[in-house]
Amino acid sequence: MIQGTGSDVGKSLLVAALARAFTRRGLRVRPFKPQNMSNNAAVTADGGEIGRAQALQARAARIGPSVHMNPVLLKPQSEIGSQVVVQGRVVGTAKAREYQAMKPRLLGAVLESFEKLAGEADLILVEGAGSASEVNLRAADIANMGFARAADVPVVLVGDIDRGGVIASLVGTQAVIDPSDDAMIVGFIVNRFRGDPTLFADGMKLVARHTGWQSLGLVPFFDDAHRLPAEDALGLPGRSVAGSDGRPRIVVLAYPRIANFDEFDPLRLEKHVDLVFLRPGEPIPGNAALVILPGSKATIADLAALRVAGWDIDLKAHLHRGGHILGICGGYQMLGRRISDPDGIEGPAGSVDGLGLLDVDTVLGGDKVLVETAGETVPECVPFKGYEMHVGRTTGGLRPLLRLANGKHDGTINDSGTVAGCYIHGLLSDDRQRQHWLQRIGVSGSALDYEADVDATLDRLADHVEEHLDCDRLLALARVPKFKTSD
Repeated sequence: MIQGTGSDVGKSLLVAALARAFTRRGLRVRPFKPQNMSNNAAVTADGGEIGRAQALQARAARIGPSVHMNPVLLKPQSEIGSQVVVQGRVVGTAKAREYQAMKPRLLGAVLESFEKLAGEADLILVEGAGSASEVNLRAADIANMGFARAADVPVVLVGDIDRGGVIASLVGTQAVIDPSDDAMIVGFIVNRFRGDPTLFADGMKLVARHTGWQSLGLVPFFDDAHRLPAEDALGLPGRSVAGSDGRPRIVVLAYPRIANFDEFDPLRLEKHVDLVFLRPGEPIPGNAALVILPGSKATIADLAALRVAGWDIDLKAHLHRGGHILGICGGYQMLGRRISDPDGIEGPAGSVDGLGLLDVDTVLGGDKVLVETAGETVPECVPFKGYEMHVGRTTGGLRPLLRLANGKHDGTINDSGTVAGCYIHGLLSDDRQRQHWLQRIGVSGSALDYEADVDATLDRLADHVEEHLDCDRLLALARVPKFKTSD
């Protein structure tokens, strides 16, 4: 189990790297994260959803994602509350304190999923969540030491030297955790080192001497990490919107509950465009060619935030200048005339006016749609693959944007072709669709094969980690979990 001294220390990518490395050795590897908190989610073949990081790790292991790889997923809807997804299905919402009371009941589902994966794997790589030293939450923990102790899984602790204070983070973790939890830790890794590694040799020895844990390696910063999908908003790309290098600019509105923003990663890798994520308080630049309204975990609340930021006014000015707008899922709903949430699914029950840029209306409710899908644009017949992940039904609109493989239509485009929206996530991850949308704003010549690029980056990441970690020793530290009764 890979745990961290804090959030965003590189646990997810280390697990992905090790999954690819050990898979290349011929082992059947499965990733597992007991509890994840992220609004970047992936649809699984068994009709559920898991954190996007576990889907990437499954890909690294050359296996399809399963709901059992991330049995508990928390999708924040407010500052204090989240939607709770268990084994791929929404079971309700809970505020932070309410969720603490739920955890003991959820441990059973976590162990059930872990045992199911154990039955089909030679090796399971478990990723912890947040920090192993959050002792104030230890009593009901299912994400870190609570799970490790319940399943008797040895722990490797990861510290991030790039943010500073890594010696104190590692040694301090041992100082505050319970001795029985400390006994689960079999080694440590220092991640994201820059410079001459010999300069930190004494630091590695100092940590080992103070903790008694063995050093498993000092991993240099992996420069191509940005080519892989980020797990959550901590990885949201940041870039100044000032100035321009002459490339057409694509803007993504990063409202507070932005969801599945990783689907725009391919645009970030395109050499001929400049992708910018705007936070509230930053105006939409006048030189934007395309503005994207992404998915949202709380559409009505994020629409209110959009208006407070003044983006509704900016969008009208953007259209007046001849710009284009694309809404995905929650962003599509915002572009319509009205959004109603009669049952209070995403917040207080009620109804609000949309931006009025598309002639559609949305009612939130019904079962959540979780499905992979394919089809083509109307009328150009440009094919696509993607997935749906939404609650609600949108009606109206005389010009459909997409035709699904089952013959049904999805999305709407206005008469001038400047405003469009749909429910299909991953549209711009598909090379064919991305080229189509780039051509709409005057960009041609894209040569990016995104899926091949991700796979090649995973191989380079695995090479990088194998060079700097003692992977043989790491594999030797694995042991059979408590409940497994047969080989």
